[in-house]
Amino acid sequence: MRAHRFRLLVALVIVAIALAPMLLGSFAVSLMNDIGIGALVALGLVMLTGVGGATSFGQAAFVGIAAYATAWLTTTQGLSPWLGLAFALLLTGLSALAIGMLTLRLGGHFLPLSTIAWGLSIAMLFGNVDALGRHTGLSNIPPIHVGPWSLVDARAMYYLIWFVVGLAFLFSYNLMASRPGRAIRGLRGGAVLLASVGADAYRVRLSLFVLAALFAGLAGWLYAHTNRFVSPAPFDVRASIEYLLMAVAGGLGNLAGALVGAAIVLVMKNALQDVLPLLTQRAGQLEAIAFAALFIALLHFARGGLMGFLRKLTQGRFKAPQSDERMKGDAPPLAHRQLPARGTPILAVEAAVKRFGGLVAVNEVSFGVNAGEIVGLIGPNGAGKSTMFNLLTCTMPMTSGRVRFLDRDISGMAQRDVARLGLARTFQHVKLRPHMSLLDNVALGAHSRTRAGVVRAGLRLDRAEEQQILHEAQRQLARIGLGDRAHELAGSLPLGTQRILEIARALAADPVLLVLDEPAAGLRRKEKEELGDLLRKLRDEGVTILIVEHDMDFVMKLVDRLVVMNFGSKLVEGVPAAVRADERVQAAYLGSVA
Repeated sequence: MRAHRFRLLVALVIVAIALAPMLLGSFAVSLMNDIGIGALVALGLVMLTGVGGATSFGQAAFVGIAAYATAWLTTTQGLSPWLGLAFALLLTGLSALAIGMLTLRLGGHFLPLSTIAWGLSIAMLFGNVDALGRHTGLSNIPPIHVGPWSLVDARAMYYLIWFVVGLAFLFSYNLMASRPGRAIRGLRGGAVLLASVGADAYRVRLSLFVLAALFAGLAGWLYAHTNRFVSPAPFDVRASIEYLLMAVAGGLGNLAGALVGAAIVLVMKNALQDVLPLLTQRAGQLEAIAFAALFIALLHFARGGLMGFLRKLTQGRFKAPQSDERMKGDAPPLAHRQLPARGTPILAVEAAVKRFGGLVAVNEVSFGVNAGEIVGLIGPNGAGKSTMFNLLTCTMPMTSGRVRFLDRDISGMAQRDVARLGLARTFQHVKLRPHMSLLDNVALGAHSRTRAGVVRAGLRLDRAEEQQILHEAQRQLARIGLGDRAHELAGSLPLGTQRILEIARALAADPVLLVLDEPAAGLRRKEKEELGDLLRKLRDEGVTILIVEHDMDFVMKLVDRLVVMNFGSKLVEGVPAAVRADERVQAAYLGSVA
């Protein structure tokens, strides 16, 4: 029902936009054109900053690159604006790729600072190149022609602008509910989370950065042929900040926030320019102050932007259809790995050593795991279990020694490559995306088993593969007993259920070996019993499991074999009864009680 309301609302918005030029005056139509152009840039920022978590203060530079590219090609070379579009997008995409490769590996505050730096430098470049008209810019840019029709008039240009805006929103909506979209939404979970499902966080962020720049490039092309004049001023850092304000004002977590935010910012600016001269002779100086005050007030009362405020007000009655709905219909299952025969050695840790300066966290530890068994790696606090876990999953490099997985030396391999080989993991501190459904969280685990990219997803050419992914995710949810809760948000689950959901995500990768990092931590007794029952069930189904755990009682009742660590070294290895009776284990772990 909510999805039907959402579709009806979208249809009403489309009709209103289509009828607007027939009802509005020339100034209002020009303002709507500016809103559409601003919404394109803000849409890229909603995905890049709001969803992907990478703040950019340089998007106006990409608008400028595209605007100057098409302006130069059409004025000095006399070529068609449609060739100008191809040239503008090519130049913008290559510029974004080069800038992204140089800056996106920066962390913390260095990334936003770097975007300010190149935002300033590109605007200065425009003003100091003779071929681009220096500070006077380029004028007499030809209008766009569609067949015999010239879009020289603002009303004619209106429909092209909003047609492009509609296509961009449709592409973005499709993208967010897809395989690459789930990886993009997983960026805020950290690079380690994405690597655990076989995704490269850097490449995901870079593709998103280029996409946001291409949206800005579309805006620049439309800007140049709408205004038919370009100069450096509209593309400096101040304009970039204004675009970012649009995204924030509308709501960084919502695609529609780009459109709403662009409308808020531009209408507010125009209103202040009309009202302030009636109140004071210093309207120019006070405009920035009044605009900032109104913007702060908006964020104070609606910190999630206007769309966040409206979502609370309507209580989700106009919720957009989720990717869950793409699961309708039958789909062939995803290809499965051929699992090794029970008892076959699949993991061998050989003399692993990890030093942190003078501290030896892991000292010459060796052990193995065979197919079809549950092995526990245990020890008291500070024993080196977590470090050993990170070494065998390739989250951190070894000082010396090696790890072999499926007769392959994986020492020094990237974590994402090891995940693709079939080594899946969970986390001691749960890493789920709280605002994604259970189904989408589990579907993220199948990332390495599928191939659809950004373009295929945005154009909905991934429908067959997407159905396969979602059917697989639903199957894994049913496998762990959460099949009837697929549409709930992961953040609403209690801790114990979240840990089980992480196991389902790992199972969606079709692993050869499932490695669990303290899965019983923070769970109540009943939750531990349910977790134990689930792991035994998985073992009986042929899943091989390695548990790194602190809770001795939980592990003793569950595993086939134990490896005990203490002070970074392996203390003993054997079946649970023998380990419990070992005096060294009692002294190190259990005290005097066997």
